[in-house]
Amino acid sequence: MNYILFDGAVRNSLLPFTYTRPVADIRIGILTIREKWEKYLGFTTTTLTEDYLEEKYPMVELEENIMISGAVLPTAELVSQIKDLKENQAISKDEEIIAFYTTDAQDEVNFDTYDVQPFESDLIQLKHTWDIFSLNNVAIEADFEFLTRGRTSQPIPSTVNCINREQIFFEEGVDISFATLNASTGPIYIGKNAIIMEGTLVRGPFSLGDDSVLKMGAKIYGATTVGPMCKVGGEVNNSVIFGYSSKGHEGYLGNAVLGEWCNLGADTNNSNLKNNYAEVKLWSYETNRFAKTGLQFCGLMMGDHSKCGINTMFNTGTVVGVNANIFGGNFPRNFIPSFSWGGSAGFTVYKMDKVNEVAKAVYKRKHLEYDEREQNILMHIFEMTEKYRNF
Repeated sequence: MNYILFDGAVRNSLLPFTYTRPVADIRIGILTIREKWEKYLGFTTTTLTEDYLEEKYPMVELEENIMISGAVLPTAELVSQIKDLKENQAISKDEEIIAFYTTDAQDEVNFDTYDVQPFESDLIQLKHTWDIFSLNNVAIEADFEFLTRGRTSQPIPSTVNCINREQIFFEEGVDISFATLNASTGPIYIGKNAIIMEGTLVRGPFSLGDDSVLKMGAKIYGATTVGPMCKVGGEVNNSVIFGYSSKGHEGYLGNAVLGEWCNLGADTNNSNLKNNYAEVKLWSYETNRFAKTGLQFCGLMMGDHSKCGINTMFNTGTVVGVNANIFGGNFPRNFIPSFSWGGSAGFTVYKMDKVNEVAKAVYKRKHLEYDEREQNILMHIFEMTEKYRNF
């Protein structure tokens, strides 16, 4: 069977992270949503997403296909029900279609003609950007159980202080000494060739991706995910860092999501609680105004390729778009459009020639190529987000 993950209407509520990726490539828990589906299904997947992302994330359609919402995290029960789908059958959750059978001969899909089967059990489903960190605890626990079932962790060095060792799992090549890992509040998963330097304190649930580094004296509170090829120091609480990003120095990051290729300068801090303890509002790309989150704790949402200078201060509930470059004293505005250059004193447009120059250098540091395909994606985002840059 051919499986295709589709974005659906939820894509717009997950901006700015879905500017640069399909919904299914958001990281929550240990793995991205796509990685979860592929491991559960035992097949690779392709994607139905925006036209400008298709070159990087193509869709392969065969005679028979099953379409799955990229915002839904798999469970064994859901996967079993999906694999049993036949022609003109679909699965719904809370009256929303989350999977359906289709063929290449169908010009359109009319669910009024489908046998729609409800899925009765609980599911994790992303609907808003803040779900990425607020649901990260259950996502880590589910991924940990799935990935470590029937496997044995690599040995944990004797210099490491462990609490609830049974809920700590090391992949091959982990380099760690004189750190404290406390899994009494949730599991701790350390990926291949990751480094945890001396003096680090970690309280689960926590996941550290392949080839990532926790620097000396880092203080990590769950539920936190650090994706692959990242460097993290200072204090981090209930945050998700997708990958290839750095928060390498002191400073606080809490109830936050960072995309890929981000960098926070030394002593960058974000507020995650308003002084009056009021509900936090976040910029909504759907309504072009600030929307209620229902949360008292909500910090920073930063899209791919965005960076900030040393001593940057982000106010509670700040949304930063793609490829913004922020610097200077005082708090910048709490919605910073994509391709902005500046800070509290004002912004100008971050021009594409400079964007490409920096991206090329950053990719090279990770031994990757910033190719024409990546440039075309960012150029498209630059053009489509112009309406927000009223500087």
